[in-house]
Amino acid sequence: MYLDFYGLRELPFELTANPHALYLTPRHREALSNLQYGLSAAKTVTLLIGEAGTGKTTLLNAALASDRCRHVRCVSICNPALTRGEFIQTLAAKLGLSAEASRSKATLLDELEKAVRDGRSRGEITALVVDEAQSLSTDLLEEIRLLANIETSAEKLFPLVLVGQPALAARLDEYALRQFKQRVTLRCEITPLNLWETAGYIASRVEKAGGTAGRLFTREAVVLIHRYSGGIPRTVSVICDNALLHGLALGRQPVEQNMILEVCRDFAFDRPLADLSRTDRMPGPAAGRSTVGIPGRGPQRGRPVSESAEVDGEIATPPKFRVLGTRTR
Repeated sequence: MYLDFYGLRELPFELTANPHALYLTPRHREALSNLQYGLSAAKTVTLLIGEAGTGKTTLLNAALASDRCRHVRCVSICNPALTRGEFIQTLAAKLGLSAEASRSKATLLDELEKAVRDGRSRGEITALVVDEAQSLSTDLLEEIRLLANIETSAEKLFPLVLVGQPALAARLDEYALRQFKQRVTLRCEITPLNLWETAGYIASRVEKAGGTAGRLFTREAVVLIHRYSGGIPRTVSVICDNALLHGLALGRQPVEQNMILEVCRDFAFDRPLADLSRTDRMPGPAAGRSTVGIPGRGPQRGRPVSESAEVDGEIATPPKFRVLGTRTR
């Protein structure tokens, strides 16, 4: 809708798990390497932990699309709210097993073992990926654990990848799941972006869409995006997409801090989720103080813009974003 206005080839902040849009921080890069290794080397259980919206599914898709995993056949289960019977039916259907396998656990295990052995003889690894795994019942986690026992004397045949929010790690600390935890061979975690990474994420998305980040967002706007998103990439994308739409409606670019405040008010992001740390800051021109804030609820009303976009006279974003003086509107 706003492509021509900003000179873009495509929408930069779509919420799809497209590996092409992946922005790799050091933590994301390490997690990607762990996923690739766990899948390509058929490790028993690989655990990927991260808050909702931090890019776990995108990272997993990038691993599966990589050259290292070209020989991996992935079976994905994205709905963990299944009964044992439904899990067996789903697994049998996704693996192309017989109708009897979908009704009988014994038949499922026989056919599954034969299928993964046949695949391994052709140089193919069959892996099971379970998303939103923090919502799995204890019974279903036990069923999944038993699948990890499919092996030869020399190697595992059916590697597992569990993707979930931090609650998954807490679940595995439960006494009843100690056997499952003992089988975790690789564990990686991704966390929300810091300020510099938020700026890099925005710049990367804009540039891949054919634009120039500094022409679309000011540095002060980026600081506010980080603060009100908490560094969660999905929320960053929501704010940025709506801010660009808001800029189109006003006929103005680049997006400035007051436009971000308006979007955050509309989405009830009326409380900053991330604070600037000393390590996030870089020298920059001090913006003039303004009393424009989100006219939202509670103590955030009238919060000075300078408290969001400036700390001790320092602007905390990379220099590719433009600096504009703050204005009172």
